[in-house]
This record gives sequence, structure tokens and C-alpha cells, in this order.
Amino acid sequence: MIVMRMRAAALTALFLILASAAGVSSAEAQIQTVPRQEGAAPVAAPSGGPAEGGTLAAPVGEVQQEFVGEQSEIEQTFTPLGLFARADWVVKAVMVLLILASFWSWVLIFDKALAFSGLNRRTKNFEQNFWSGRSLDDLYAQYSSRPDQPMAAVFVAALREWKRSFEKSTNLAGVKDRVELAMNVSMQREMDKMERGLNYLATVGATAPFVGLFGTVWGIMNSFQAIAVRQDTTLAVVAPGIAEALFATALGLLAAIPAVVAYNRFQGEVSRYSGRLDSFADEFSAFLSRQFDERAR
Repeated sequence: MIVMRMRAAALTALFLILASAAGVSSAEAQIQTVPRQEGAAPVAAPSGGPAEGGTLAAPVGEVQQEFVGEQSEIEQTFTPLGLFARADWVVKAVMVLLILASFWSWVLIFDKALAFSGLNRRTKNFEQNFWSGRSLDDLYAQYSSRPDQPMAAVFVAALREWKRSFEKSTNLAGVKDRVELAMNVSMQREMDKMERGLNYLATVGATAPFVGLFGTVWGIMNSFQAIAVRQDTTLAVVAPGIAEALFATALGLLAAIPAVVAYNRFQGEVSRYSGRLDSFADEFSAFLSRQFDERAR
């Protein structure tokens, strides 16, 4: 009896285990085989809080501070002072030379601009006095000690030679030629004074781009050397040297362009004033020639 009861209990337990296993498998089968209806919601939704819909934020803390510091260092490197500080000594010498050349060019530009402005004003006043009917002796007494512009200097030189010819010599032959020679010499001297400094502007305008180009070539050579040493062609290796080289070219153009523009303008001013001075010399020579003819009669 006891054995029969034990067998019955074992069979009952086995039946229950098999039944429970069959129930689980059938439930899983039902879950897997249930078709999803169109437009129906999913069977199971993910649990937890709702997903954040905001934009992705930058990492905070030490990582963000390191990134900001590195970005600021890069920006400082590519400033004019940063490029100058990182440049090779040859490129630095080129940059300093171009900066000094540009500075002196601007000094000459302002000086010549003021000089030509005052020159035109004083020449206009002299022409008004000359053609106003004042006597030549009064004008000579006013400008003989210190002519303030080229036209007055030519007038003083011509009238001085005229007076010397009539005061110290009785032979009037060749007086007209000597007066014209004195005016020509005075004109040449005054034109040389007006053109002083223009050759420097022409030299800077012609040579500054090539000096900057020399610095550019030298900087690119340094970039290739950095590539060869590090065996790396990334932009971080090449960019600093190329930026320094291009900065030298920019300085060359910065020095050359104003010098060329100013030289062309001032050369035009000199040409116009030279024509104005030639016209005055011819008119004054004709006036003295009439005076000579009257005295010779």
C-alpha cells in the first residue's frame, strides 16, 4: 500500500510538471503567433520616463573646459601677433622690414600730401600778386630773401640775373640767354626738391611684394620640414607654417599698394606743377625780352 501511494504521488507530481511546462509553451506560442492589426498600438511599450526631446548639449565639466581652452589657444595662434611670434627668424626679419617700410611710406605720404597742398596755395597767391600789377621790384624785395615756393624761386633767379646784367656790364649781348639759363637751373633745382622721397615710394611699391614672397617661400619650406620630421600631413601640422608664410605676403602687399598709389598721385602732381612752372617761365621770359628791347632802343 505504501509503495502504491508513493507511485501515485510521483505520477501526480510528474503530471503537474508536464502540465505546467505545456501551459507556458502554449502561452508563449500564443504571444508569438498573435497577428498585429494595422493601425493598432504595439503589444508592449517600453517602460520608464519619457525621452527628452531637447537638443544635444555639449559635455560639461573638465572635458568642456579643455575644449574651450584649446580653441582659445588656436585662435590666439592665428592672430597677427601669434603668427609673428611663431615665425622663423628669417620670416620675422622679413616681417619687420616690411612693417618699417610701410611705416616710412605712410610718413612720406602724409608729408608730401601736406607739402603739395601748401605749395599749390602759395603758388596761387604768388600768381595773383604777380599779375595784379605790382612792380617787379616790390615782388623781388618780398621774395628775394626766402622764396617760399618754386615759382617765386624761378622769378627771383631770373630777376637777379637781369639786374646783374644791367648793373655790372655794359654789354647787353646774351642777357636774354643768361636769364633763361638761370631760370632753367632754378627750375631743375626746385623740381628735384619736389620729387624728393618719390623714389623711395617707387622702390617700396616695386620690391615689397617680392620681399613678402621671399618670406612666403621660406615659411612653406619650414612647413615641408615639419611634415618630414613628424611624418604627418594633417592640417594641424601644415597650417601654422602656411599661415605665417601668407602673412608675410599680406604684409608685402600692405606696404606696396599704398606706396604705388601715392607715387602715381604725387608724380601726377609734379608733372602738372612742372607744366605750370614752364608756362610761367615762358611768360616771364617774354616779358623780360620786351623790357630788353625797350632798353636797347
